[in-house]
Amino acid sequence: MPTTLPVSIQAMKISKGPKQTVFFPRISGMTDKSFQKSMNKTIVSQTQTLIDLQTGSMPETVEEMIGSFEIKNNQRQVLSLSLSNYTYHYRAAHGMTFIRSLTFDLEKKQLCTLEDLFKPGSDYVKRLSELIRVQIDQRDIPLLDGFSEIKPDQDFYIADKTLVIYFQLYEITPYVVGFPMFPISVYDLQDIIVEDGPLGRMAVNN
Repeated sequence: MPTTLPVSIQAMKISKGPKQTVFFPRISGMTDKSFQKSMNKTIVSQTQTLIDLQTGSMPETVEEMIGSFEIKNNQRQVLSLSLSNYTYHYRAAHGMTFIRSLTFDLEKKQLCTLEDLFKPGSDYVKRLSELIRVQIDQRDIPLLDGFSEIKPDQDFYIADKTLVIYFQLYEITPYVVGFPMFPISVYDLQDIIVEDGPLGRMAVNN
């Protein structure tokens, strides 16, 4: 397995005012320039979506906006990253943060949905929900209105040999909890993951 990183990442910046700065990643150095361009377009689009989500119809009330990103996985031909945006509006009780993640399969040249990681027909929603429910109980996580199951397109990212399922603020927990993140080992999912997909590649021990 190659030890070199599949892509190079540069930090780019959008400044919308004295207290409004958004950083986002730009990918470079790939041999497939067409897919590289497509990936960068997707990242820019998601970055703008977060800005639009935060400003809504009241951009003039934005007092502060901070956008950042984290590279969660950049190995084995899998790039997984998270984009976050914190925004505070004038006279709001507190600021609000949203996180969105993007996972690219560089081998198959595609942006992956959660469903793409699992074999067709496998009830991944049920399996993941059961594992998350155990963690909620073990970690004594307070809920707003109980927990039944994840959405088929629930937010996620990949970090080495772990699939991390997460929820937005207020989605299932009170604001004070922050972002509920649930790390799940690829080995707990090995029977239902696509073997030549991102999680399958993470599970190989070499």
